[in-house]
Amino acid sequence: MSNGQGSAGNVIAALCSFFIPGLGQLLQGRLLRAILMFVLAAVLWSTLLLGWIIHIWSILDAALFRAHRR
Repeated sequence: MSNGQGSAGNVIAALCSFFIPGLGQLLQGRLLRAILMFVLAAVLWSTLLLGWIIHIWSILDAALFRAHRR
């Protein structure tokens, strides 16, 4: 979907991760990372109220993602 760091695809992915951690990674086609972010955020929000750490990590990860080019 995205062409590189700063692309419109990354901006959309970062916005999606702002609302639901991992959703931006899912849009970028990174299923395992999306599941990891979503589960970690859910666990940390429900137990320690530290889910905001994963939430911010998810947003930054989606915004700064660079697809490997061949």
